[in-house]
Amino acid sequence: MSSRKYSIFKNFDWTTLSIVALMMFFGWINIISATSNIEIVEWLDWSGKGGKQLMWIFICSGLGYLILNIESDFFIRTSVLQYIFTLILLVAVLIVGKKIGGARSWFSLGSFSLQPSEFAKPTTALLLAWYLSRDSTKWRSLKVRVISFLIIGLPALLILLQPDAGTVIVFAGFIFVFYREGLSGNVLIVGFASLIIAITTILIGVTNVHYPYLGLKSGIGMFWILWVIVGAGAIYLVRELTVPRKRAYLTRWGIASIIWGLLISIGLHMGMENVLKSHQRERIHVLFGIDVNNPDADYNIRHAKAAIGSGGLSGKGWMHGPMTAYSFVPEQETDFIFCTVGEEWGFLGSSIVVLLFTFLILRIIFIAERQRSKFTRIYAYGVASILFMHLLVNIGMVLGLAPVIGIPLPFFSYGGSSLLGFTFLIAVLLKLDSERFSILR
Repeated sequence: MSSRKYSIFKNFDWTTLSIVALMMFFGWINIISATSNIEIVEWLDWSGKGGKQLMWIFICSGLGYLILNIESDFFIRTSVLQYIFTLILLVAVLIVGKKIGGARSWFSLGSFSLQPSEFAKPTTALLLAWYLSRDSTKWRSLKVRVISFLIIGLPALLILLQPDAGTVIVFAGFIFVFYREGLSGNVLIVGFASLIIAITTILIGVTNVHYPYLGLKSGIGMFWILWVIVGAGAIYLVRELTVPRKRAYLTRWGIASIIWGLLISIGLHMGMENVLKSHQRERIHVLFGIDVNNPDADYNIRHAKAAIGSGGLSGKGWMHGPMTAYSFVPEQETDFIFCTVGEEWGFLGSSIVVLLFTFLILRIIFIAERQRSKFTRIYAYGVASILFMHLLVNIGMVLGLAPVIGIPLPFFSYGGSSLLGFTFLIAVLLKLDSERFSILR
């Protein structure tokens, strides 16, 4: 037993653990500032959110220690069971879950709530790593690609039904795992082009231009017609300018591109008009500078920007941010915790937080590339992708660069479920990495 423990801690990545511990501490003191009375700070008030977060940090420390004392092979062998159990929880929460903020995403456990979607991220990363690391799988196989996307899509669909769009966006980050494992870069190009089409659809979809002679009631219809006309013209030019043996191939790709663009644009427009609620549409419109009838539609973003901007270079100091103290920013201890950082620690403190995340993600990628185990490498890229998406969406939301959706800042935002989920992600990675010299598969 002693020799096994010695080998684990000999190869243990203390750098990653130190970064995570620093983030937890910094997040905790900002939660205290965001939730405490400006005159009285009760560090160990277990009824307050600061005390509860400290309790969760202790629980997560115990969870991390427990994971480090489990054979790493356990996580490989049980990855399918963990994934299935998570799916069961995601189905159960839709039936008996507690509705908070318009989403049925939580199990109510007395004074605590548990969000199963936070555990769907690590279990999905584990199953994806297990499936793609098997010797019998080949990424070029269509079957492998379909199953891989299904592994991600099933929990994402169940989470979307809650609805929790923020967490669903995080699952899109697994595309970086596929790219590392051999997915063509053309897919990323298609994804970028699809994003441009989506943005264009949103901007044109709110125009009131009418074309009665064409039977169209808005500008979006003209956009679809022009898309087909321009696409057909491009196909004709390509056919005329290329050699005969490439014409059929390029024609097929051109037709597929036209159809794909139409499906994205029509589907998004219909979803915006018929699926999203009015406040959700308003958030997206505010993001793109589109006028809305509700004067409070940009309330969150407006106050978030004001809080961060008021911090200046070095901030107003801990517990001395007026917008934080008087709760001008909604959910400032959870989704908008970065506002507290910006107001009280300023540009320098905010930059340090972003640099910590950047260094952590780069460190995880470094850990991934030094592995002998394909399973560990794929899992590590999954961890990096999840953290990157959380960082990108959360800070983008706070700065007004992304729609306002509920998504925590890892290790900073208040909440036991998210802290447990991120702790599990990192602890399993550190355990797998500590045995990198003894695991050959």
